[in-house]
Parts: sequence; structure tokens; C-alpha cells
Amino acid sequence: MKTDTIAAIATAFSESGIGIIRISGEDALKITDKIFFCKKDFDEWSSKKNRKEIEAKKFSLESVKTYTLHYGFIVDGDSVIDEVLVSVMKAPKSYTAEDVAEINCHGGILILQKVMELLIKNGARVAEPGEFTKRAFLNGRMDLSEAEAVMDLIQSKNEFALQASVGQLKGSVSAVIKELRREIIYEIAFIESALDDPENYNTDGYDRKLSCILENIDGKIRNLIDHADDGRILKEGIRTVILGKPNAGKSSFLNELLGEEKAIVTNIAGTTRDVLEETIKLGGISLHIMDTAGIRKTEDTVEKIGVEKAKKYAQKADLIVYIVDSSVDLDESDEEILDILREKHFIVLLNKSDLNMVVTEKEISDKLRNLSASHESSYVDRYSIIKISALKHQGIDEFERTVGRMFFQGDVSFNSEVIITSMRHKEALQEAEESISMVQKSIEAGMSEDFYSVDLMNAYAALGKIIGEEVGDDLVNEIFEKFCMGK
Repeated sequence: MKTDTIAAIATAFSESGIGIIRISGEDALKITDKIFFCKKDFDEWSSKKNRKEIEAKKFSLESVKTYTLHYGFIVDGDSVIDEVLVSVMKAPKSYTAEDVAEINCHGGILILQKVMELLIKNGARVAEPGEFTKRAFLNGRMDLSEAEAVMDLIQSKNEFALQASVGQLKGSVSAVIKELRREIIYEIAFIESALDDPENYNTDGYDRKLSCILENIDGKIRNLIDHADDGRILKEGIRTVILGKPNAGKSSFLNELLGEEKAIVTNIAGTTRDVLEETIKLGGISLHIMDTAGIRKTEDTVEKIGVEKAKKYAQKADLIVYIVDSSVDLDESDEEILDILREKHFIVLLNKSDLNMVVTEKEISDKLRNLSASHESSYVDRYSIIKISALKHQGIDEFERTVGRMFFQGDVSFNSEVIITSMRHKEALQEAEESISMVQKSIEAGMSEDFYSVDLMNAYAALGKIIGEEVGDDLVNEIFEKFCMGK
């Protein structure tokens, strides 16, 4: 690990009133001292009398208490760069567990760049992306899951993602993983002790006992894995695809949700030929919503590509919004769409309800029941049917409430204290679960205890990857390279 002193601009370049530069490392306070004058020293220095004597005896940040704030000026030779506040946080009780200084300058790119240049000239170097948090991890200030939560927190796009990131930053995931590892390592230690000293360790019936313990551990791991997709939805938003026949009102519905005319709306069938993507906030979470080409048989080459794209996006969707033109009869295109909806969460919107409706909720429900019976798969509890009129602005509020109920009170819930939002974490959990399964198979096969240890240790190591106790330098570097500068 590099132990030199690093510095970076910690705030975004903008025309805001304040800009912050963070410095961390063994010489962070010494380097900052070289360019900082407190108000009293600055007043004497400004008189231009005995400047060298004043500089030699001036106030030192190294001598102050930790968690203190100091008012003064940044000076470069005879030039005053800015009026600032400097906060001091001394090791080990700082973000990086090193000495840290933060210079609060006036906002503006030029000022921040000049202060950075001064710090570099006096011994600091520019921090790499994520290097402050990387040092916090390497210095034992936080584990890897907590460090990753920092970036998730910064990138949170909705309230639920924010809550999950804060929970992980406080150690919710870490606590569960550490407890699972404690349970596993206890059994490994017992097996190793029994193998080394069989006279003092009785293993009669231990295989049955271990099987019960592993069943409990596996249940906890499986629960985390099962909710990992929920965590992804929480973090990234609900991938939502709008399907329907041409002229069903898909683009009009999207415009209603957005509150502006983003999608082209005409009475010409097949206007939408590509996928139009937008993001909206809905009840504290994001909907990444995609308007697609109308599903129908067509000889138009471009429209055909659009239809195939619509089907491909639908396969990956968390939620499908099926818009039906309720003023015309259902046809084979609707049958095709209904088949796409199998195994998906979806909402059927009976659009144009202000006109003479020839398609009813009962007709849709009957078709879904028949399809469930013929395909031996159930649509029950995974869909809702709502009457709307995109033209008359009717039913949109009910749609928003339905999405909320479907994802927050049904199968998908974000009320759990521990939610896995990282694919890396999910893969490590799956690896651990596979190793636990191998131990259970060894027990069922009547194999001796020494066979259990290998797979138990693999499960222990897999879980360790989540909190950073079983990871290599390459993975650590890869994770922190994704961070922003100054963090």
C-alpha cells in the first residue's frame, strides 16, 4: 500500500459557493501548514514586516486537537490565494484512519486548481479515484462491503437505494456475513480438533448435528440470494417495458407519465419503431421505462427490427405494462403479447376507456386463466388490470399506486434490514451455498469428517470475499477504480 500523502478536489466542479479539497496521509497536516496562515498570523504577515520570522513561528495545524476547524488564508509566496476554513481530523479517528485535512475554499475551478497545485508543489500527490476509501479499507476503518456502499450511496438515484446504501455502510451486510463465517469456522475448528485429538473429542452423531447446522446456514444464505434481485431493483430501478399493438396508446401513456411530449404520437400505426428509454421517479423508486414498437406481423424491415427489439427487452424486464386498445377487439397480436407475459410481473392497462369499450377486464382475466391452464403456469398475483384514458388523463394515479403495491407489499419487498445489491456479493453467496451443498452430500454419502473441512473452508472463503477478507489486490483495485475522484 502507498503511504504517501494524497490530495484531491472532493466537490464537483461547478459554480457553487464552496469547494473542498481533501488531504490524507502521514504528512497531510505538515503539507497544509506550509500554505495555510491562521487569521492572527496572516494579519502580522500582511504587514510585510519580519515575514520569515512570522512564517517560522506561525500557528501549526499539527499542534491542534482533532475535529477542530480553523479560519485563515491560503498563501503562495507573496500572493494570497483564498480565504478558507481548514478542518483537522487526526489518525486513527478519521475517514481514512490517517491524518486528514480538508480545505474549504470558495467555489470556482481556478481557486481549487491553484490550491491543488500548491499542495502538490509542497509534497502531496493527486489521489487516484476511490483512493481515500481504499485507504479506509486497507487501514481497517471499514470492510469491503461497507466501502462499496460508499459508492452506492453517492450514486443513489432513489430513496430505497439510499436507505440500502446507508444500511450497508453501517455494517448490516457485514454483520450477517461475519456471523455466518463465525458459525462455519467453529465447525471447521471442531472437525480439525477431533481429527488431531480423537480421544478427547466425541464425533458420535456429529454428522447429523452438522447437517442441521448447515441447513440453518444454507437457509440464511438462500434468503440473501433470493432477495438479491430485489436489491438490484432497489438500487438500479424497475426495468419497465411498455408492450401493445400499434396505436394502442403506448407513447401517449409514456408522455403522461413523463409530463411532457417525449414520444411522437400520431394516428399512423407503427410510428414507434425503436426503443425510447426514459427514467421517472415513482413512490421513492425509479422506473426505467421503455416504449417499444407495436407488436404485430409486418413486412416493413425497419418495423420488424423494432418488434424483435420489443420482445428482447420484454424478456429482461422486471415489469411489463401491456396497453390494450379497449375500443377494438383482441386479435392474434394480443395473444402473442399475452404469451410473452408468462412468468413476469405485469399490469394490463385498458386504454381508451373514454370510448366505447369492447374489451373488458373479465375478458382479459378469462384469457389469462385459460393460458394458465394450458401452459401449466400461473399468472395469479403477478398482474393487475386497470382502466385508463391516456388522452383524458384518467387512471394514471391508479397505475402508480398499483406499481407501489406490486413491488413493495407483494413478492418484492424492501423492508428487510439486509438487502444484497451487488452482483459480486450474490456470486460469492452462490459459491458459498454450493460448497455447503457439497458438505451435505458428503454427509449423506457417509463420508468421514475430514472431507467436510475442505468444502466448509471454501464456503468460509467465499463469504470472506464479500467483506474483503479473501480478495486479491487485483479485485480491490478494480473495485476502487470505479469510484469518483476525491472519495
